[in-house]
Amino acid sequence: MLIGNKPCRIYGEAHAEYLLLQMTGEHELQSMESEVTAIAQSAHHFLFAAIPVESWNDELSPWEAPAVWGKESFGGNAADTLRFLTERVIPTLKQQFELSENVKIILGGYSLAGLFALWASTQTDLFYGVAAASPSVWFPGWIEFEQQHPIQAQHIYLSLGNKEERTKNAVMAVVGDNIRTLHSRLTERGADCTLEWNSGGHFKDADMRTAKAFRWMMEEHT
Repeated sequence: MLIGNKPCRIYGEAHAEYLLLQMTGEHELQSMESEVTAIAQSAHHFLFAAIPVESWNDELSPWEAPAVWGKESFGGNAADTLRFLTERVIPTLKQQFELSENVKIILGGYSLAGLFALWASTQTDLFYGVAAASPSVWFPGWIEFEQQHPIQAQHIYLSLGNKEERTKNAVMAVVGDNIRTLHSRLTERGADCTLEWNSGGHFKDADMRTAKAFRWMMEEHT
């Protein structure tokens, strides 16, 4: 369905207990069916919305940063994306699919979309949980920012591929240390948080890793 000017893919059912939201790039749409099928192995009722992102590096980055690989830098427009979610997407879905006022909203995503979900939860307490699969927690300034602006969601799923920190790219090589720091920090604050290690590098099984993140959210917290 069209929300604003974005063609969003909707799966699941009305009156659902959970509303799952994922910012998705063009590269993820072909594996969306398999991801949702995997999420649906949960016994819980959910409505899932895949919201397309045109400029991945710009729309999902919380602030500007130079290119890390290739020439594409980061535009820092995440605040506009979050506003679109909170003012357009969520109200539209709640109304259209008769979701209760206190439906549990889980924002998730892979890679930079995972970082966006974590960052969004520092800006608002709207989200019940964050499902961040292989999130880009190497992003310059993120780990310091979160210390000053703590994540507000009470349920946080983090995962990383066990080969992701073994990269020659100095900026991205901190991803392992940063995700361990974030996990221990959230745990110390009393959040319900898990960190799962998957086998392989960053580009392996993105759809299944993301599905696992969403499913943990619903399974662990009945």
